[in-house]
Amino acid sequence: MKIKKGDQVLIISGKYRGKKGKVLKAFPKEQRLLIEGVNLRKKHIRPKREGEKGQIVELPAPIHISNVKLICPKCKKATKVGYKVISKRTLRGGAKGSSKDQKSKVRICKKCGQKI
Repeated sequence: MKIKKGDQVLIISGKYRGKKGKVLKAFPKEQRLLIEGVNLRKKHIRPKREGEKGQIVELPAPIHISNVKLICPKCKKATKVGYKVISKRTLRGGAKGSSKDQKSKVRICKKCGQKI
């Protein structure tokens, strides 16, 4: 799954099209995301103790991953997510071409090419 918890996303289809929000939780098996302030559902809660009133609480419901686009933190545009395999030594600024280079897979913005 290319979008993770904490990412800023833009809703591209459905009732909430054009809204932006932060990913609260990701469900990779179902390919769904929980986004703050989007797809709110009302839940009726029973009173727990005698004399207490019941209440109606609005909770966010999951939305399918195909209906959102990631917002790049660098260029602030809605973009596709790509991957790039780079060596960890290059990430730390070390010398290239060593036989003991460890590979690392990082997400990149398809528009500006920066690491997400």
